[in-house]
Amino acid sequence: MNDIAIRVEKLGKQYRIGKRERYQTLRDTLTDTVAAPFRWLRNGRSANGNGAPEHIWALKDISFEIPRGEVVGIIGRNGAGKSTLLKVLSRITEPTEGRAEIHGRVGSLLEVGTGFHPELTGRENVYLNGAILGMHKAEIAGKFDEIVAFAEIEAFLDTPVKHYSSGMYMRLAFAVAAHLEPEILLIDEVLAVGDVAFQKKCLGKISDVANQGRTVLFVSHNLIAVENLCPRSVLLRRGEVLEAGETRQVLGEYLSEQGGIPKDLALHPNRKGSGEIRFVSCDILPQESSARSSIRPGEDFTVRLHFRCFCQVQKPAFSLALRSSFGAPIFAVHTTDTGAEIGPVDRAGFIDLHIFRANLMPGRYLLDIAAGDDFDPHRYDLILDASELHVESSDVYRSGKLRGAGWNLVYFDCQWQMNC
Repeated sequence: MNDIAIRVEKLGKQYRIGKRERYQTLRDTLTDTVAAPFRWLRNGRSANGNGAPEHIWALKDISFEIPRGEVVGIIGRNGAGKSTLLKVLSRITEPTEGRAEIHGRVGSLLEVGTGFHPELTGRENVYLNGAILGMHKAEIAGKFDEIVAFAEIEAFLDTPVKHYSSGMYMRLAFAVAAHLEPEILLIDEVLAVGDVAFQKKCLGKISDVANQGRTVLFVSHNLIAVENLCPRSVLLRRGEVLEAGETRQVLGEYLSEQGGIPKDLALHPNRKGSGEIRFVSCDILPQESSARSSIRPGEDFTVRLHFRCFCQVQKPAFSLALRSSFGAPIFAVHTTDTGAEIGPVDRAGFIDLHIFRANLMPGRYLLDIAAGDDFDPHRYDLILDASELHVESSDVYRSGKLRGAGWNLVYFDCQWQMNC
C-alpha cells in the first residue's frame, strides 16, 4: 500500500497577465492555432516592448511529499501561490509543468460555495457534493443528519443556496467536506467567514479528521491555528518552497521573512495616536546585565520606555502587552492596574516596568506599548510590535535537562508526587 497521499514533483503554474484562463473545446484550440500568427502581426509588439507575452509564475519548481494521515499547513504572504497550489491539487486548474500525484478521494473547501449549484437547495447540494465525491446515495443519507446538525442551518435546508449568506454557505460547505469522509481534505482560508464559535468548532473537526488517519492540507494566515493543528508546514514565497519541515521552525522562518522591528521607534510603521506623547525607544534590561539582549526563564527584567511629551499631560497612563511570536496574547498591564501614581508630565523622560520572575518558556515574544490617559489608554501613542523579547534555552525545572522552544508559552514551578 502506498503510504504517500500527495506527491508533488517540479510543479509549476504559469498565467498570462490580463488573460482569463478558460477550458477550450477542440474547435477553440484549432481556431487559436490558425489565428495566432495573424493576431501577432495585428497587435505588433506586446506591452513589455520586446514582442514576448507577459507571464507570471504563480508556482515554480514545487516539490514535496505528504504521507497519509498527516496534517500539513501551507503558509506564506498574499500572492505566494497557496491557493493556486490547492487548485492544482484539486484538479480545478492544470499545471503548466511538473506533476502532482493524489492517492485517495479528495474533498476541497477552497472558496465559499465552491461545488454548490446556486439554484439547488441545501439538501440537494449535500447529495450533489456526495455524488461528486463518488459516494452512493445510501452513504450520503447515512451522514446527512450529522452534516445538518454540524452546519446548524436546519431551517434553511430546503431554500436555494443562492439565498444563503456567506456564513451559511461556509457552514454547509465545511460540514459537507468534513463529514463525507474524503481521504484527503484541502482547506483554504475560508474559516474566516464564520463566527468565532463556528471557527472553533471547525478547527476541532479538522483535528478529529486528522485523528481518523485522513490527510489534511490547511492554508491559513491564522498562525496560531496552523501551530495547533499542523505538526509540519510548508512556507511558500513567490511561488517557490522557501522552507518545509516542523511547524514551529517554519513559522519562525516566516516571521523572520517579514522583516525585523525598527530599533528607532520614530521609523516604526505600525503606530497611531494623537501625538501629545510619543515613544522614542523600548529597551529590555535583564536583571544581571544590560549588555544581554535576552533573558532567562524565571528571570526578573525591566522594560524601559523612553518618551517625549509635547505639551503638559495631567494624568498620563502607560500600558504594555506581551504576545507570542504568532500573536497569542499572554500578558497585559496598565499603570492604573497596579495603582501607580504618575504626576503631570511636560518633557522627555522614561518610565520603567519591573517584571518579576517571568515564567516564560524559551522563544521569541513581541511587545505592544501605549500611552494615553484615564479615558483612553491608547490616545496619545500606540505601537504594535514595538520590541522583541528573547528568552534563552534553559534548565527550566532544574532537572539537568535543557528546554528549548516548545508548544507551551509559560511554565509553573511544580513537582510530581506519587501516592499508591
